[in-house]
Amino acid sequence: MTTAQAERSTREDRAVLREAAAEFTRREIAPSIQEWEDAGALPRELHRKAAQAGLLGVGFTEAVGGSGGDPLDTIAVQEGMFAEGASSGLMSALFTHGIAVPHIAAHGSDELKERWVAPTLAGELIGSLGITEPGGGSDVGALRTTAVRDGDSYVINGAKTFITSGTRADFVTTAVRTGGPGSGGISLVVVPTDTPGFRVDRRLAKMGWHCSDTAELSYTDVRVPVSNLVGEENVGFLYIAEQFVAERLALAVHGYGIAERSLRLTAEFCRERQTFGEPLIKRQSVRHTLVEMRRQVEAARAQAHAVANLYVDVGVTPETIAQVCLAKETACQTATYVCDRAVQLHGGTGYMHGTEVERHYRDARLLPIGGGASEVLADLAATLLGYAS
Repeated sequence: MTTAQAERSTREDRAVLREAAAEFTRREIAPSIQEWEDAGALPRELHRKAAQAGLLGVGFTEAVGGSGGDPLDTIAVQEGMFAEGASSGLMSALFTHGIAVPHIAAHGSDELKERWVAPTLAGELIGSLGITEPGGGSDVGALRTTAVRDGDSYVINGAKTFITSGTRADFVTTAVRTGGPGSGGISLVVVPTDTPGFRVDRRLAKMGWHCSDTAELSYTDVRVPVSNLVGEENVGFLYIAEQFVAERLALAVHGYGIAERSLRLTAEFCRERQTFGEPLIKRQSVRHTLVEMRRQVEAARAQAHAVANLYVDVGVTPETIAQVCLAKETACQTATYVCDRAVQLHGGTGYMHGTEVERHYRDARLLPIGGGASEVLADLAATLLGYAS
């Protein structure tokens, strides 16, 4: 097989994967998403159905229970789902394993992989990632939750906040301080949520991402085996940083994904909506707005795909980290603009609760905050690109 044939085959495989994800969304998500939005959480059964459809394991090796694939395959799944109306909040909740288990899959013991990763990819367990702390924000290196060694156990004390899927999780991959101050003293430890001393203090109400349950957690003398340590002690910050590229790339796809869906819905609405005796789309200003929405979507998608290819080719490098910061920001700005214009062109209808563009408008606001605030990532990019001095 020539290189061209191999590339064509890969593109065709991704097209099939994208359509499978789209069909799953039409069948299993679209009919119920407003119900889940109003309930504030997804049903556990949806995780099992997504696993059975072959979606949860994409991007994870078969050795840990996944179905293989690279970041471009995971993007194909995301794009297919967003195209059919999956919200950013739904995707964050259904694919929370994308931030909860990669560190275990990459660095954990065989026991941890078997106990936590494989069942999660099978849709049997739900995991969360516990990093952010009250008052801590994006400063991971300043976290204060401690894990003190006591024989064959760690005793954990502290608190976490803004934890995605925190009210439903069976385990939390928790960032703790096992060493001295700064990033060099951080480790990752798997904490089962049925461990005595672990508590969901409260479910957090949010502006958007309504069907993604978010929690504030507390750890009071939580005792877990030392064998729950992910990889090496005091190397957790590195493990977290390794996965930031994938997380930020996923959020970039969230950005242009909900923007593209909002554009499609808006173009359809403008063709159907009659104003002053003719379709709204007959207005030049409306057509120009749709064109600008389209331009931004395509630019954001192209940039994200370029970064994904770079990530596949060279892995996590300073250049990859810088470029994904740029791609995320482009996609965030795209989502902000396009979802705002979508609501505007829908008029009063777009402002109504339960209208899909209203949901995307609210969800878009979190994207410049999640996965590293835009201001933090701009500073990081400035350093990596040589602009800091």
